Amino acid sequence: MAGHSKFANIKHRKERQDQARGKVFSRIAKEITMSVKQGGGPDPGANIRLSAALDRAKAANMPKDNIDRAIKRATGEIPGISYEEITYEGYGPDGVAIMLNVITDNKNRTAAEIRQMFDQGGGSLGGSVAWMFDRKGVVSISKSNLTTDPEDFLLEAMDWGAEDLEDDGETIQLYCDPGQTSALVDGVKQAGIEPGENSITMVPQNTIKLKGKAAERIVKFFQALDDHEDVQDAYANFEVPDEVFETL
Repeated sequence: MAGHSKFANIKHRKERQDQARGKVFSRIAKEITMSVKQGGGPDPGANIRLSAALDRAKAANMPKDNIDRAIKRATGEIPGISYEEITYEGYGPDGVAIMLNVITDNKNRTAAEIRQMFDQGGGSLGGSVAWMFDRKGVVSISKSNLTTDPEDFLLEAMDWGAEDLEDDGETIQLYCDPGQTSALVDGVKQAGIEPGENSITMVPQNTIKLKGKAAERIVKFFQALDDHEDVQDAYANFEVPDEVFETL
């Protein structure tokens, strides 16, 4: 029985991993499709948004067939679903500002579901919070690829457009003006360092620090929003202790 139980747990874990991988691929496929439609065509050399989406696909080990289908849906070579891109703004519990970038094939359904999640989570959908965030390009780099101290590397990266750096222990995030993202990626490569994922993100100007039950409440609420199948990116201005994430 113990062996059977272990197999069942492994199988369940594998299924969850497969589901998570499928969700990631679905999000990236939507982003590729929208970037081709709205960002300037299927040439990543002339389409910064598509180039970033393809980097995300590579980092996620997304199959080439999936990528090709997403591009062909955008160009009309194969039939596909018609998507809309929407930004939702609102407040979570404890006054946390939240922004959601959504790509959906049914905006009425998605709006109703997102509103219900805000209501049930103790938040409120609506109002403007975008002014609390700065739009930035971000390039991730594994610290194992660096040959210098991160702060020294930032001084070098400023020549390529970097403005700031965040160190999470295993990786560093270089922030720049969105229009400098490609130049920053190129600079990192020319320095002999392989960059990780790059994207355009929203960085909060200030954060709300939460602890205890309030911290658990906002993490659960934010994760539920981020897990919604139509949510591409979720941004918020809260800050909680690392152990809250580890516990949940």
